[in-house]
Amino acid sequence: MPSLTNTQVAVIGAGPAGLALANVLRQRGIGCVLLEAKTREFIEGRPRAGFIEEWAVRALEGHGLAERLLREAQRHTAFEFRFEGARHLIDYGELTGHHHYVYPQTELVKDMLLAYVDKGGGDVRFGVRDVRLHGLESARPSVTYTDPVTGERQLIDCDFVAGCDGARGVSRAYVTENGGTFAGHDYGVGWLALLAQAPPSAETVVFGIHERGFAAHMARSAKVTRYYLQCTPGDDIEGWTDTRVWWELQARLALPGGELTEGPLIEKRILGMHNYVVAPMSYGRLHLAGESAHLIAPIGAKGMNLALYDAFLLADAYASHYVHGDASALSGYSETCLRRVWQYQEFSQWMSDVLHGPSAEPFLAGLAKARLRRLLTSRTARTAFAELYIGKGTGF
Repeated sequence: MPSLTNTQVAVIGAGPAGLALANVLRQRGIGCVLLEAKTREFIEGRPRAGFIEEWAVRALEGHGLAERLLREAQRHTAFEFRFEGARHLIDYGELTGHHHYVYPQTELVKDMLLAYVDKGGGDVRFGVRDVRLHGLESARPSVTYTDPVTGERQLIDCDFVAGCDGARGVSRAYVTENGGTFAGHDYGVGWLALLAQAPPSAETVVFGIHERGFAAHMARSAKVTRYYLQCTPGDDIEGWTDTRVWWELQARLALPGGELTEGPLIEKRILGMHNYVVAPMSYGRLHLAGESAHLIAPIGAKGMNLALYDAFLLADAYASHYVHGDASALSGYSETCLRRVWQYQEFSQWMSDVLHGPSAEPFLAGLAKARLRRLLTSRTARTAFAELYIGKGTGF
């Protein structure tokens, strides 16, 4: 017989969504067990997003999860479009009164693990294998998995399962195989993701819009800078030598008298730009959060922010169920989340059309330039854009 654990919520996946959810549940006295397929060392070192919207930081702060973030993170209130050899500043802080925090996801994951495991004594089990869900339509579902040390099957009986295990996890399939829909979109472009051991060459994020393809500059620290280059999907990484990379970055981003500061490239990855949405985000006693339910390409820096939005909303819904005996928030969880998801998906599509359009065929290039010029010449257009860019109106 498998070894048995009883809890209230089984959380699968220790990314931002799962960790935020587990921390809030523990704080509210709701029992949970957190399962993660990778090791702690792996998830603490996995490079991911770095921009956190202000509402998300305030929500983290409200749960005691933002102390180091607030102390160390840079704050950004503006970014640049570089277009046709000129610099165009978008001061979204002045337009909206809000800003972004620059704080790598790896650091936030470390902070939340410290709070949940080391300080809070939360139950987390790393390296689990062959996770399976059972009885999701019953009042008492369960999760089984194989212990990585003993090789024995383990059983968790619970009231609810929170599927926070991402695009390749097991949770998503239980929704799509039981009446849920999967809506996907491929942008048809790739991004070469780069980390350079070089100081930032600008004080803000820079989006380079160029006939050779999109490029971006994003500071990570005083000594490390994140860059992106548009490339062909499935391109051969070996063909992107350091010399070629810097030549393209200089061509697409540099301005007269303002060349980029070069340095060793310590990371190169090619990312396919694609999105998807799973609907509904619930099936029986299973609720999806983060990339289990939706993926947004890093075009608009929305992925981690949406994961945190899901997690805090789901934590409130579980608390409403346990504390007040009110199931309405859980019943409405998917519909509420999906409104925000589709709003961010639309923003990502708009950004993609503008950023990638000038390198596309002539008609799409003309449309992209028209949209960009409207944004740059109309304060009303810039304000509407800025509110979506910083996630204004999330309710937190």
